[in-house]
Amino acid sequence: MKRQTAIIILLTLTSALCANAQSAYEAMLLSENNYEGTARTVAMGNAFTALGGDLGAVTINPAGSAVAKYSQFSITPSLTISSTTSHGVSPYSDGNIPYFQNRMRSNMTRFSIPNFGLVFNWDTNRKNGLKNMTFGFVASTTNSWNEDVYATGENHTTSFMGALAVGAEKEGLESSWLYTTAYESGMISPFGSSFVGASEQIYERSDGTYDIALGGPIDQIMGYRKNGSRQEYIFNVGANFSDFIYIGANIGISSTNYTYSEYFKERAQNPEDFPNEFADQDGNTYLTYFQDMKYQYNYEMSAVGFFVKLGVIATPVAGLRLGAAIQTPILNNVNETWRYSGQTIFSDSEFNASATSDYGESSYTFTSPFRANFGAAYTFGKYALISADYEICDYSQMKYGVNNSYRDYFEGENADMKARFTTSHMFRFGVEGKPIQCLAIRAGYNMTSAPEVIDGYGLKLPVTFTHNVSAGVGFSSKGSFFADLALKKTFLASQDIMPYQDYIVGEDGKVITPAPLVNIRKSLWKVLLTVGWRF
Repeated sequence: MKRQTAIIILLTLTSALCANAQSAYEAMLLSENNYEGTARTVAMGNAFTALGGDLGAVTINPAGSAVAKYSQFSITPSLTISSTTSHGVSPYSDGNIPYFQNRMRSNMTRFSIPNFGLVFNWDTNRKNGLKNMTFGFVASTTNSWNEDVYATGENHTTSFMGALAVGAEKEGLESSWLYTTAYESGMISPFGSSFVGASEQIYERSDGTYDIALGGPIDQIMGYRKNGSRQEYIFNVGANFSDFIYIGANIGISSTNYTYSEYFKERAQNPEDFPNEFADQDGNTYLTYFQDMKYQYNYEMSAVGFFVKLGVIATPVAGLRLGAAIQTPILNNVNETWRYSGQTIFSDSEFNASATSDYGESSYTFTSPFRANFGAAYTFGKYALISADYEICDYSQMKYGVNNSYRDYFEGENADMKARFTTSHMFRFGVEGKPIQCLAIRAGYNMTSAPEVIDGYGLKLPVTFTHNVSAGVGFSSKGSFFADLALKKTFLASQDIMPYQDYIVGEDGKVITPAPLVNIRKSLWKVLLTVGWRF
């Protein structure tokens, strides 16, 4: 058996975050929408393209502000509860799991204010033509990230440091800060023209060649955490013509802040299985034993972009409402930083080592694609309504800015995204009923198709969907006060991740000993409360 010489992708937990961090993953962070809005819009699945009348609807269709014939202010605090379950995936037909055997569950709770705003209504006192105009400001969350993943188990055959050693051997130690950090922190050491991990042992064959293998059983822990949100700050104007046509426009600023950190730990169950021999400049050798290590990667990204969104709502016959809106691409200015660190502990503390790389920095432009949405709704007097939306966005049109410094890289990345992504479709449905005038009961559902059709390795992906179900209640006083409550459940597709790649293969190139594969199942709940006043 031999170790495969392969490119090691740094903890492929979500994507290949590398020295130049611009990738398809960052593109989706800046482009994908998951509207939050107010408790009323969320409870009805955000199916508000044809409805309006609520500050949460202004983000979806700018004409929605003109529907209400009053001024209003509202604020929406929210509580997000995310849960993830991790477990190793068996590579064998008998179901045996040789790594990450423990089923782990982690939770994360976050408080935020996904929507607040103020809209002023100006009544022209005309019976026909321009009856009223609205002017407002709305801040709304269009995407958020709240995830904490933890997985653990024991491994008798492969290690993260072994995979790093193979990567450094193939790519060269100086090819990546990941490898240089691993070397400087004692995770890998030179052996002839190659490298060996601190968890590995060297066995000489009778023909003078060598086998390199894991010295004994190790405990492994991996995890990552995502935090952040994308906010839209909207300056809105709307107009009502004869209670028949409502038009609106948003001038928007998009602000994205995102942080991601990942780590991998390995610990010797019996340090005596992992002797490491070091030599000084005088040729003296010293024996110590590997105990544990920790690798960490941190990434931060911020972006500011500008866009315009135009919308219209029409009421062709009593009860029926039709709506449409189109949003221009968002031109983002992006800044990002990243850093690697590592630490290796031995039985003799004299040989302990740690290292931290410099901060990597990058600034570039990124253009997210057009998006358009269409809707229809029907109101049954003051007692009930139903609504349906369709939104479309072609993610193959995402594009990084091309400049002289990164021209070849950006052109290749843009071509990759064009082939890798396609059009995503979002369907939203909502209902509302009022058993009594002051009380509303609501429910909603939406479904979004994943835009990625080919993965980073060129393999075709199955079509997957994200589903959301929601429900809520609303109270409206005889005066100006109103309050809404909503509960939303997001169903996400499970995800298999590889902390490091396969690197032990036979002479025929086929994998003999597989590296870990971990399945991540996610659950997401949101609770929103909106309080507001009409005047």
